[in-house]
Amino acid sequence: MKLRVPSRPDDPTNDGKVEPVLRAGKSDPKPEPRPTPEKPKFSEEKRTVSAADAWTRRTRKRTAVVQPATPTPVRSRKAPVAPDGRRPSFCRESGQQDGIFRQAIETGRTRLLITGTVLTLAFAVVGLRLVDVTAIRAPAEPGAAKVAATTPTPKDRRAPITDRNGVLLATNLSTVSLIADPKFVQNPRETAYRLASVLPDLDPKKTEERLRRDSRFVPLKRTLTPQQQFQINKLGLPGIDFDRKQTRVYPHGRLFSHVIGHTDVDNNGIAGLELRFDRDLRDGADPLRLSLDVRVQHLLREELSTAIDRFSAVGGAGIITDVTNGEVVAMVSLPDFDPNNPGALNNDALINRATKGVYELGSTFKIFNTALGLETGTVTLSDGYDASEPIKIGRFRISDYHAKNRWLSVPEIFIYSSNIGSAKLAVDVGSQEQKRFFERMGFLTPIDLELPEVGNPQSPAVWRPVNTMTISFGHGLAVSPMHLVNGVAAMVNGGRLHRPTLLLSETQPQGQQIVSEKTSSAVRALMHLNAIEGTGGSGSNASVPGYVVGGKTGTAEKASAGRYKRKSLISSFVGVFPMHAPRYAIYIVLDEPKGTKETFGFATGGWVAAPVVAAVVKRMAPVLGISPTSDEAPEIRQHFAILPPQMNATLASLR
Repeated sequence: MKLRVPSRPDDPTNDGKVEPVLRAGKSDPKPEPRPTPEKPKFSEEKRTVSAADAWTRRTRKRTAVVQPATPTPVRSRKAPVAPDGRRPSFCRESGQQDGIFRQAIETGRTRLLITGTVLTLAFAVVGLRLVDVTAIRAPAEPGAAKVAATTPTPKDRRAPITDRNGVLLATNLSTVSLIADPKFVQNPRETAYRLASVLPDLDPKKTEERLRRDSRFVPLKRTLTPQQQFQINKLGLPGIDFDRKQTRVYPHGRLFSHVIGHTDVDNNGIAGLELRFDRDLRDGADPLRLSLDVRVQHLLREELSTAIDRFSAVGGAGIITDVTNGEVVAMVSLPDFDPNNPGALNNDALINRATKGVYELGSTFKIFNTALGLETGTVTLSDGYDASEPIKIGRFRISDYHAKNRWLSVPEIFIYSSNIGSAKLAVDVGSQEQKRFFERMGFLTPIDLELPEVGNPQSPAVWRPVNTMTISFGHGLAVSPMHLVNGVAAMVNGGRLHRPTLLLSETQPQGQQIVSEKTSSAVRALMHLNAIEGTGGSGSNASVPGYVVGGKTGTAEKASAGRYKRKSLISSFVGVFPMHAPRYAIYIVLDEPKGTKETFGFATGGWVAAPVVAAVVKRMAPVLGISPTSDEAPEIRQHFAILPPQMNATLASLR
């Protein structure tokens, strides 16, 4: 009899007993047939078959096989078989666990591969960036900063300023400033001295004080050079950084400081043309083109500075204008300042003496007084006045500095600068006529110029006879140098008063007719004569061989606390050339000059200012292409011919 392979223990038909199997031909009772379980009826839903049910079904399909009495162990790759023919349940579970374990290993291996790849790429990117920063690009120059610097914001954008020939006078550049965050500065004292080793003009003690401030932003120095930035960056100082921004730069430094002015740290115009045209410079892309000439400006400043140093003056001003259209070719005021370093400004340097300062300009006013007498018909060049005695009016006494103590013709009153003769001429003209004339000249209101820094003239509230007399020789009416040179231009250019301008004119202005061409011609002749032998011979100091120069000296005592200071002078000279065909007017004024041994102790306009005009003419005429002309040419001598005076002439008021 052979044992039947039992079914699974969880088989419901198995009662746990071993059923005997009868051999064929024996009398063993025939086993009763095992009832066949009915197949379950499937519902409409799909039945989920588990792995255990599938294994059971495969096992039940096996047929009973007669085995030898001693069964031979059968090896299985999946699981061992028990002696009784049944497969242990733990073998099935072991197979399942083996599959899960293999699946976990594969998943972990995949994750490790992905993680390793990501880390490798990250390290590669960091490595490439380090090579780019340290080896390829310059230190402390990140690419983003460069892009930002080369693309200025609308707030930083500002149009350039050029001279009449297109030479750049002001522009915007991307610059670097040195800043600090005191919160991160570890040793303020050491940091200050290490910075001073690179920037010698940086005061270590003041820098240390700034680095100890309770602030997160402390500016230390504006506009570093690339080399300075590189050296400071090499120091590796904590809390020290750089601020890159658009900065207004003035290539010529002090040369145009009072004309162009300057901007603040935010690129806002705060003085000069930068303030006057602030909105236009922000909104415009085209350069602001001026009437100034950088070549003439340079030589004017150089000659004026030399004269100030030579005569120990406290300051001075110089103006050159084109008499045909009112364009200002050059304008200098000393002392001046560097607009690239506005932090070093002082009050004295801020004053534009050419337009803001108002002065009593002395005998240069005799040009207007003489022109007024000729224009009104009060006198002619053949008339004259008795200048033998001073004039006493109230507590005032009017006398001549270079007294001739005799009767003087109108030309002599002009070239000898007689205060007595000028005062008598002004009285004959009349106070009201004199006042109306200066109103038309614009001498009673601020000069109409494209600068915000203009002075308000000082004129008498009530125009009395004494005021009429003193104003005739430049006392009692204070105006700016720009007032005077613009008025002189009108007296010599045919009698037309042009509005002065710092902008290059595209069209020829007409101007306002102030005096006749006849009067203007007479004034030119008088100014040419004065430059030859005027004011005791000192007027000839402005004469330049080869160029026909005319002019007039002016010396006035400065008023202070209601009285005049005899030793504090305003000395000036106004010149025009070429006198037979006037083109340029030059005005030089020195504030409180001191006489020298070469001037015999004199500090008047003919000694200290006239030589400056001569030096300027010599240098600027070739630059501007003005050919020399002989003063002795017949046509020029005829142009300046003056009829001899009638020696029996009397005062017009006594006729």
